[in-house]
Amino acid sequence: MNLDLLLSPFQLNKQIRLKNRIVMAPMTRNMANDDLSPTALMKDYYTRRADAGLIITEGTIIRADAKGYSNVPGIFTRKQIESWRQITDAVHANSGHIFSQIWHLGRVSHPHFLGGQLPISASETKMTGKVTRAEGLYYGTSRAATLDEIKDIINSYAIAAKNAIDAGFDGIELHGANGYLIDQFLHYHTNHRTDAYGGNPENMARFALDVVKACGEAIGYERVGLRLSPGAYLNEIIGDSRDALVFKYLLEQLNHLPIAYVHTGNFNDKITFEELNSQTMTRFIRTHYKGTLIACGSYDFEEGQEKIKNNDFDLLGIGRPFIANPNLIHQLHNNEIIRPYEATMLQTLY
Repeated sequence: MNLDLLLSPFQLNKQIRLKNRIVMAPMTRNMANDDLSPTALMKDYYTRRADAGLIITEGTIIRADAKGYSNVPGIFTRKQIESWRQITDAVHANSGHIFSQIWHLGRVSHPHFLGGQLPISASETKMTGKVTRAEGLYYGTSRAATLDEIKDIINSYAIAAKNAIDAGFDGIELHGANGYLIDQFLHYHTNHRTDAYGGNPENMARFALDVVKACGEAIGYERVGLRLSPGAYLNEIIGDSRDALVFKYLLEQLNHLPIAYVHTGNFNDKITFEELNSQTMTRFIRTHYKGTLIACGSYDFEEGQEKIKNNDFDLLGIGRPFIANPNLIHQLHNNEIIRPYEATMLQTLY
């Protein structure tokens, strides 16, 4: 198969020229140390994949009470920062580029992880399912963040962004998708506020924009990416016909900020959403956002290249094939067989 366009360079910003248009998508692996510092195995894992145009790390929590899963890495202590520095140095030594995906899980958490405290969210809501990767725990009720807490969390994002640059990352991706904290402010199902952060599209987009601006001012907008999922499909968020206006407003505002990119957060980007006027997430984002767009969600390589040719998006996010094939880019260049992903591969970090 001829993948010349997909394997060609791409100028992400004034400083970063990607070797190809394939992005290693963020994938939660739950293999950090108990103090949430990255391990030597994580260093090897990312270094093996440095031929990707851009690596986006697994979700990395911005502070201790942003946690919701076991053994996800953090970027708020000196040890965590120094451990990440070993990884970024190794990736750069192999001519790679790497962004840290920084993360607050919001209501997708449990008092078990939070010293007995309720998870925080845009509003008081209830989840009912089992806690992911935590035997015997079930989600429950979250509480609404106060205005002072919102201000503090925004500041924590900016600090985490600066910590990421201190750790040697080329930039950060704000995890604003998949039902986590930023996303909780963007959907009517989880945002019932009547203050400056709720009630209409402008107010509901405010938290996301405040976080983007705080990080952009802290490290430079060209180093800030944002992952979004305008369609509701994960972590018990239910779509609302009004959600489209919130994301339309957000994306139009992002056009005025020189961020690195927007990234579609979806496991299958062929699914259409009624609340998005029966469009896919990527089509909806492309309609309203004019900057660099990464699409992720079950595309094969030839299909992804064709979509790029048609200007549907600019960069292709790839997840599981990178787990199965550490040397994926080399294999594509040489037209070698791509090993299929198997769920058992998640048990190790190779």
